Amino acid sequence: MASSSLLDLAPVLPVVVIEDAADAVPLARALVAGGLPAIEVTLRTPAALDALRAIADEVSGAVVGVGTVLTPGQVKESVAAGAGFLVSPGWTELLLEAMQGSGVPFLPGVSTTSEVVALLERGVREMKFFPAAAAGGTAYLKSLAGPMPQARFCPTGGIGIDSAPEYLALPNVGCVGGSWMIPADAVAARDWGRIEALAREAATLSAGATCR
Repeated sequence: MASSSLLDLAPVLPVVVIEDAADAVPLARALVAGGLPAIEVTLRTPAALDALRAIADEVSGAVVGVGTVLTPGQVKESVAAGAGFLVSPGWTELLLEAMQGSGVPFLPGVSTTSEVVALLERGVREMKFFPAAAAGGTAYLKSLAGPMPQARFCPTGGIGIDSAPEYLALPNVGCVGGSWMIPADAVAARDWGRIEALAREAATLSAGATCR
C-alpha cells in the first residue's frame, strides 16, 4: 500500500457490513471518491468475501481489507480473496501467529493494558482499540500514551462524527473506525452520492488533529 502504515491512509477507516455483494463496488467507489481509500469489509455476512474480491478487482484506489477476523482459517481465506489488511476484535496466540504470517498488515484488537503490553512484547505496535467507547474511550487511551507511547491505535466501536475528533486529537491514535458514513437507509436506497458526501465530511476530520 502507498503508506507504510494502515493507520496513516485516512483519518477514518469505514467499517462496512455488506449484505448484497452487488452493492460492494458502487459503495467502495463512493467511499474512495469521498477520500476514504481504506475499507474494512467485516466477515459478518455470507457476502463478505465475494464483496472483498469485487472491490479488490474493480475499485481503483481502494485499499480493501477484512474485519471481524476470528480464526486462522479466516486469515487464510481473506488473504486468498485479496484482502490488503486484516482487523480482529481481539487476539489469541494462534490468531496472532496467523496474522503475522499472512504477509499483509493487521490490527489485532485490544481493550486492556495487559493485552497492549503482550502485543508490544511480540513486536506489534499498531492495534485496534475495541470496543472503544465501552472500554474507556479517550480517557483510557490518554492513560496509555504515557507509559506506552510506542503503541498506536485505531479505536472502533461507538464512535461517530461528533466524537471522532476527540480521538483523532490524541497522539497515540492514527485513525478511527466507524460506520456512520454508511447509513443503512442510504445503502438500501443505493444512494451512493449521499455516502460519498458523508465520506468526504469524514475525510476532513483530521484537520487540526495531532496525529500524523
